[in-house]
Amino acid sequence: MMASRPTGFGTKYAPNGRASGKNCSRVPTNRCPCAGSKSRKCGGGTRMLGIPTVMDRLIQQALLQVLTHIFDPHFSEASYGFRPGKKAHDAVRKARQYVEEGYEWAVDMDLEKFFDRVNHDILMARVARKVTDKRVLKLIRRYLQAGIMVNGVVMDREEGTPQSGPLSPLLANILLDDLDKELEKRGHKFMRYADDCNIYVKTRRAGERILTSVRNYLQERLKLKLNEEKSMVDRPWKLKFLGFSMYKAKGGKILIRLASQTIDRVKQKIREATARSAPQSMAERIERLNTYLGGWIGYFALADTPSVFKNIDGWIRRRLRMCLWKQWKRVRTRYSELRALGLPEWVVHEFANTRKGPWRMAHGPMNRALGNAYWRAQGLMSLTERYQKLRQAWRTAGCGPARPVV
Repeated sequence: MMASRPTGFGTKYAPNGRASGKNCSRVPTNRCPCAGSKSRKCGGGTRMLGIPTVMDRLIQQALLQVLTHIFDPHFSEASYGFRPGKKAHDAVRKARQYVEEGYEWAVDMDLEKFFDRVNHDILMARVARKVTDKRVLKLIRRYLQAGIMVNGVVMDREEGTPQSGPLSPLLANILLDDLDKELEKRGHKFMRYADDCNIYVKTRRAGERILTSVRNYLQERLKLKLNEEKSMVDRPWKLKFLGFSMYKAKGGKILIRLASQTIDRVKQKIREATARSAPQSMAERIERLNTYLGGWIGYFALADTPSVFKNIDGWIRRRLRMCLWKQWKRVRTRYSELRALGLPEWVVHEFANTRKGPWRMAHGPMNRALGNAYWRAQGLMSLTERYQKLRQAWRTAGCGPARPVV
């Protein structure tokens, strides 16, 4: 990237652009830089997001609607990410189907900094296969090359697609469709969600051979690299795919479970939502939790592990009890609050004067006094109850949510 001061943020327009026979009302003739914003990645580290201006986002969305109709019908059936009528749940279910069919080894491929490493010339050559209007091609390239403004300085882009733009997911699918077609030609069992791809085989040796072959293909044909630390061949129940993993139940049945990283991540989000340092009432904590947990369970209810959600429910309630105990700093406050909960006098006296830590005190008598009924009355969402309702609704309607929640 090259750094420069921003010049001219006004976007000029030329009328009557065409994309493969489609009419566009206005086509920009110069580019605006995106606003740079760092975002934490699920696996650690950060990614730089490029947030386009309102006008550029509007134009990109219009382009997306036209280009989707042109490209999407030709994409592989094994591509599930950011496509109409395709869902992350479909990809996970397909993965389970392959494992049930005996493909019990998985090639887990992680592209290294994919959105930052996309070669513009290679991508535009693939866009030009179906888009003939040079003005539209020029417009797309300009969006690819739009700089990212950080602290008032614009960093010019020589490669990569700006994340957070409406066009980026479609452009990623256009580029990686070549990989999909190559894997189909070889007869592999695979599914891809954006830059997350798994191939299922019957032996480790076959998986290692495929990993080497795909690594060479990506480097030679698409100028992309695999993340060698995260790309591997292993059993599906030892790997993570779209937040899920698998396990073998009794009788050899393959079931879907939450990946351990998913559980760690949701607990960290809950810690942040209930942080003691944040000045908020218990009602505000519960509102923040419900907002996050509603979307989270809406996606992860695909897992066949109700006991995990029950355990997380218990952990959330214990953490909220801990928050209450921390608020009751003085012995007098603890005494009156414990009395109000209806605990026996000897219990109130003992625990009001205890030196035990808040996490330990959130168990035992506090657990009995502030149990499920208490938190239900406070409006706290129960993951277990929501899980059961969602599973019943999916069994009835045969549908689920569209994409992952992180």
